[in-house]
Amino acid sequence: MLLSLDFPDRELLGEILTEATGRAVPVTVPRRGEKLRLIELAAQNARQVLEDRVTALAYAADRAEEALFSLQDELDLKVVPRLMACFDISHTQGTETVGSAVVFENGEPKRAEYRHMRIKGDWGNDDYRSMAEVVLRYFRRRIDEERPIPDLAVIDGGKGQLSAAVAALQELGLDDVAVIALAKREEEVFQPGRADPVRLDRRNRALHLLQRIRDEAHRFAVRYNRKLRSKRTLKSDLGDIPGIGPQRQTTLLRRFGSVKGVREASKQEIARIPGFSEALASRILTYLGR
Repeated sequence: MLLSLDFPDRELLGEILTEATGRAVPVTVPRRGEKLRLIELAAQNARQVLEDRVTALAYAADRAEEALFSLQDELDLKVVPRLMACFDISHTQGTETVGSAVVFENGEPKRAEYRHMRIKGDWGNDDYRSMAEVVLRYFRRRIDEERPIPDLAVIDGGKGQLSAAVAALQELGLDDVAVIALAKREEEVFQPGRADPVRLDRRNRALHLLQRIRDEAHRFAVRYNRKLRSKRTLKSDLGDIPGIGPQRQTTLLRRFGSVKGVREASKQEIARIPGFSEALASRILTYLGR
């Protein structure tokens, strides 16, 4: 190993590497010759990579800034939408309905603030009511936690979803929050009080930003919906077995990871779980085709 600078524990590092690899790893600091040229070349390459990375980040920041100002201008927003939240609904034929909220700050995802939620209301496949619930719950929580309110709420949908979101915001007294809806088919932007949609140029970075946050909200919602659907499918397989209620289903899945894992377990392994007997273990394996 070649180093550009010496340090007190250099020999200790060599000993640790030698022990870890099982072969001698000398750690040296070249002062002349070919090895010094290798160190200088590595340092030069590292500086170039760092400079390229800084340039790329600055370019990305400039593009994001341009998109934000363009968005404010195109939609006649009162402020530059530096903090944006986008909402989407996902369900499977009216079941396992979930909502998502993703947050972008200065044009970039802020994943620590992403949220998903199961719809509490029995709305079936009524996307409008589901959207109203998600927006209401999300902004109510922001208020309760005294967190910054987004400058712009983006709704994945059309006029109906937009009206539902506006009603939810009004219920919370947040009439001043800018809200728009982005319809997928024609990528039209709907705004409250504006009869005709805004059609942004396909090359406009403002549209690209809206598409990006919309697609991220959709992806996040669909992923959560699939996760719930998968859990329901797993539990329904075990739920057909007499004597296996929700609690035991959860216990089995936690212990063995999946229905396949349960099927591959031995009768003794299942019977050792507290609350399970050998008779119940035999019944489980019989129902699962063992």
